[in-house]
Amino acid sequence: MMTEIHKDPFAAAASFNAGVYGASVRPVQADRLAEAVRRLLRAAGSDEEEARVVADHLVEANLRGHDSHGVGMLSMYMPAIAAGLLRPNRHATVIGESGPFLSVAGGSGYGQVIAREATDLAIARARRDGLAVLSLRDSHHIGRVGSYGEQCSDAGLVALVFVNVVTRPAVAPHDGTRPRLGTNPICIAVPATQATPALILDFATSAVAVGKCRVAMGKGQEMAPGLLLDQQGNSTRDPGVMFQDPSGALLPLGGHKGFGLSLMCDVLAGALASAMPGTPAHQDSGRVMNNMFAIVFDPARGGNAQWAADLDDLVAYIRDTPTAPGADSIQMPGEPESRTRRLRLADGIPLDGATLAMLDSLGRERGVDLADLLA
Repeated sequence: MMTEIHKDPFAAAASFNAGVYGASVRPVQADRLAEAVRRLLRAAGSDEEEARVVADHLVEANLRGHDSHGVGMLSMYMPAIAAGLLRPNRHATVIGESGPFLSVAGGSGYGQVIAREATDLAIARARRDGLAVLSLRDSHHIGRVGSYGEQCSDAGLVALVFVNVVTRPAVAPHDGTRPRLGTNPICIAVPATQATPALILDFATSAVAVGKCRVAMGKGQEMAPGLLLDQQGNSTRDPGVMFQDPSGALLPLGGHKGFGLSLMCDVLAGALASAMPGTPAHQDSGRVMNNMFAIVFDPARGGNAQWAADLDDLVAYIRDTPTAPGADSIQMPGEPESRTRRLRLADGIPLDGATLAMLDSLGRERGVDLADLLA
């Protein structure tokens, strides 16, 4: 049976969970999982390099503990390809340049490829001129936004990244009861110094990501209180409300503060950078599109020659804080992900039964046997 093509991409991402809630979790080694995803992507039309980039990105998200943006996203991607909403083997295209400003279009290609290439262009410009202001439009889902922050920090650059999500809305405004916004992530990345690892702040402006609801469904778990509203605007812990029609709503992170940040993602990455805010005119419920607005700059040209030493002093001061009961230490942004990555490289990536069944099903539909790799 071929994968059902859902008009609602969120429902597509959850459809494989039916009947396998609570299935046992099994660890899979990262290299074997990446190879399984590469084979599946090749069978779905990607060339070898695209399959490698997308697979590595998805598995890296799992390695860092962001399972909501990991290999489970393939249950959204494969139907999108069949529907012509995601176009394999597209590349970033420069459509405008002016001073530090750079505009790039993605042609509805894999966001993991398009955003990576666009970020490389911004890095080259920031290294040359000290500053780049990047606008990326018309890209399919770009995945874990922190990976593009890491691209910049690895290059010795600071990045401020704002992303809007153009699809069926998922997040209610503060004091609202119906979804009107996307999960609209923000990332701020600062390069490492001799004493401090790179700081990677990466978070959705919703109280929780839609993908985490999908993961909870796969495990047969309820969500924590205070994250979701049902279709009537009442508080609920049932993640399934996000995959019904009409859907429930996620709450914004931190009430009015998260709402304000989410709105500004739609303003910066949507209305100003791409002319595609999350308004009804651009909400095609069969499509997931990301637009990105990023400021990338060289901290060495910011006027403080000793910025690295000052950063180290600040981090040392913060770390030297008495910890709350049960806490081992003060963790900087990005450290929990690094710790999880080390553990999962050693012990394997835990995949729930729903995700394993989904990968097996997608492989069989395309004549690819993944059983040995996922065993």
